[in-house]
Amino acid sequence: MSPAFRAMDVEPRAKGVLLEPFVHQVGGHSCVLRFNETTLCKPLVPREHQFYETLPAEMRKFTPQYKDEFGASGNIETKELGVVSVRFEEDEDRNLCLIAYPLKGDHGIVDIVDNSDCEPKSKLLRWTTNKKHHVLETEKTPKDWVRQHRKEEKMKSHKLEEEFEWLKKSEVLYYTVEKKGNISSQLKHYNPWSMKCHQQQLQRMKENAKHRNQYKFILLENLTSRYEVPCVLDLKMGTRQHGDDASEEKAANQIRKCQQSTSAVIGVRVCGMQVYQAGSGQLMFMNKYHGRKLSVQGFKEALFQFFHNGRYLRRELLGPVLKKLTELKAVLERQESYRFYSSSLLVIYDGKERPEVVLDSDAEDLEDLSEESADESAGAYAYKPIGASSVDVRMIDFAHTTCRLYGEDTVVHEGQDAGYIFGLQSLIDIVTEISEESGE
Repeated sequence: MSPAFRAMDVEPRAKGVLLEPFVHQVGGHSCVLRFNETTLCKPLVPREHQFYETLPAEMRKFTPQYKDEFGASGNIETKELGVVSVRFEEDEDRNLCLIAYPLKGDHGIVDIVDNSDCEPKSKLLRWTTNKKHHVLETEKTPKDWVRQHRKEEKMKSHKLEEEFEWLKKSEVLYYTVEKKGNISSQLKHYNPWSMKCHQQQLQRMKENAKHRNQYKFILLENLTSRYEVPCVLDLKMGTRQHGDDASEEKAANQIRKCQQSTSAVIGVRVCGMQVYQAGSGQLMFMNKYHGRKLSVQGFKEALFQFFHNGRYLRRELLGPVLKKLTELKAVLERQESYRFYSSSLLVIYDGKERPEVVLDSDAEDLEDLSEESADESAGAYAYKPIGASSVDVRMIDFAHTTCRLYGEDTVVHEGQDAGYIFGLQSLIDIVTEISEESGE
């Protein structure tokens, strides 16, 4: 049995942790939640859980850190290897909340929810029917929903599907942020994909409330926590997306998606994007439905757009990205029998910029330079983003990964994952083209 499922002892009056939507999720269908500033959690899939527990050492720098404690909050000390129990409850205002507890904790005598690092009235924690935030509200317990409001729930489900259809049609969205305000705080309410995934998760849990209200989630590193305004690109990697255990219908559906997108041609497609364009003061969101429609040239233009801040191309990011992509490709070429079906690759950098080097002006003037005057003063100042070399490249989503270490798998592959590596090489080639064409 996996060590993550060993029994543990916990304090009888331990606190649960109130979970929030992860506002920087731009792709994928699995709901990702914010556990705390540096930790995320997502529904446990046995295959993905096994991947993190058997991960080759040289791949660890290219994946999120697998948390081996109950986060960093210090509420509950446990060595359960990255697994928590999540359930939904009502707060004092009868609003629906998702709460994380240590696995096998005694929820009957749980103390108050710990939201010490959250705004008490944060809209992230208070789900309402306000369409602006795409969230849910209830005045009944989970059992009451199932027993007394089946008709109402069907109507809500239908309404939910209509909203998701609207999201599918709104493949590229822009949101103008207030430059005088805190940009990162404004992100909390306007990531449509994050809200979509969170609402779907709540809907699934509500529908199963009669049978269960306790789910296992794994804890993972929050890769965006060190960035003030994270720009995130989610790329679906490989020429094949369906796992070996997929049904004929599922496999056929995935094959069709690959054939009708850049996956079949270059081994990679856009699955989601969030980028801050300082020039226009806008956040741009692109979803997977738009990514599937892109041609190879359209894919290249999307990458260019991701590294462009609305004023100029962030050339200083291209070198570090190429270096990490090349390193990752070399690592994967050494991995025998692994297949990373339906896995994604994240590219993350900080969209918030600050003047850093003075060329032709006094240091005192530098402090007063506004974003609006940045273009006009380009000859006098050198601009560099916070952590310019701190661009991150990580593999995520391993629910369909397989290798010979997984003894229960009936199909064992030989050699390297050629489809994934092909996609990496295509990505390297395209970023190199962008760099050379921009005069880098």
